[in-house]
Amino acid sequence: MPSLRENILVVGPSWVGDMVMSQSLFKVLRKLYPDCVIDVLAPAWSQPILKRMPEVQQSIEMPVGHGSLQLAVRYRLGKSLRKRRYTWSIVLPNSLKSAFVPYFAKIPRRTGWRGEWRYGWLNDVRKLDKAKLPLMVERFTALAYSVNQGPPETPFPALVVNKHNAERLRQKYQLFGGQAVLALCPGAEFGPAKQWPESHYATLAAEKIKQGWQVWIFGSDKDEPVAQAIHDLLSEKERAACFLLAGKTALAEAVDLLSLASAVVSNDSGLMHIAAALSVPVVAIYGSTSPTFTPPLSEQVKVVTQTIECAPCFQRECPKGHLKCLVDLSPSQVLAAMTELTDSSKVASRSV
Repeated sequence: MPSLRENILVVGPSWVGDMVMSQSLFKVLRKLYPDCVIDVLAPAWSQPILKRMPEVQQSIEMPVGHGSLQLAVRYRLGKSLRKRRYTWSIVLPNSLKSAFVPYFAKIPRRTGWRGEWRYGWLNDVRKLDKAKLPLMVERFTALAYSVNQGPPETPFPALVVNKHNAERLRQKYQLFGGQAVLALCPGAEFGPAKQWPESHYATLAAEKIKQGWQVWIFGSDKDEPVAQAIHDLLSEKERAACFLLAGKTALAEAVDLLSLASAVVSNDSGLMHIAAALSVPVVAIYGSTSPTFTPPLSEQVKVVTQTIECAPCFQRECPKGHLKCLVDLSPSQVLAAMTELTDSSKVASRSV
């Protein structure tokens, strides 16, 4: 067992949703070792998320892009970290190269799942039993415990919100006050097989606008076209209550603004996990992927999915070209899930 005063370097994942879920591990570490220090080695884009996790003392930028080796760069980074005298490293990615920096930093205990051939680079290598740990978040938190302990505790992520900044941003982007907010997250970095049709999003938006809600559409700059398409499918009157934020907000801004939402409807994406970690009501739409591995982690979640023979296929694009898993998932189904999550008293309490 590690000592009670651990100085821990966690090598973080490379995707937004996975980074959000890693907070569950940080929470467990804090509970097991209250005096521990947790630093996270992670891509630069993740720093706004890590700053919203009170368990993390410092995020250290990984200067090497996802999928790139650059062994010399990793060696120099590891060597520079030796002065921090880490006692333990937990490596969340399964790649061989993700184990290099802790090894070069001479961290005495280096824990991770077997993954690619990493013996020597890691010296606390675990063999994964997928049946016992079906969820990714469980596989993260299990690494905080010794090998022979039972099922890991898996607390939900809980990002900290800057409420003052949220209000400032509402004014900056000239968003209405005093109305319930439907936040739409129609993008998906993985590919179109995870994206609910634009026309379905527009139908849902139009219905909620008719009920007196406003609609905020979130996403990265890559999601601007789909956000614009949803907006353009609305009537001129409806567009006045629909605000395009995709490509305009930084990640930290999206976190604070999503915290103001009365409900969020999202594809299986990083923003879905962020919204869940803010404890806002989330309707999560799954097409080519499955909620049995990386579900949104919150008590206020409804998952909607279509049961068809070829789903989930886990492909970026529909192999059969019909996208029935998403096309056949109707706006009325999503609206019904929203209704279950948001009765009138809940919505009123979340109006901005």
